Amino acid sequence: MDFIFEITDKSGRKIRLSKERWKHIKIEHPDVTEEEIKLTIKNPLKIIEKKKGKYYYYQYFKYKRFPSKFLRTIVKYLNGGGYIITSYFVKNIN
Repeated sequence: MDFIFEITDKSGRKIRLSKERWKHIKIEHPDVTEEEIKLTIKNPLKIIEKKKGKYYYYQYFKYKRFPSKFLRTIVKYLNGGGYIITSYFVKNIN
């Protein structure tokens, strides 16, 4: 599998973004940048475990011109590695 990047989160876990998932993000959520995703993973405002192995990483971007300013990046952990599923802006952390 080809990856756009691999980054380490604040707890030392490696997380990857695949080309396939990046294509999905760019089509479905064109307002999200690669740098915003990296910042959210490296220095999240909050991390919430939603289901076993699935985590929501959040970061606030005050310069965004629309009401949804929290970037939610969803990461799935499989076999010790993290994989970004999607990333999009939301109004609230939940």
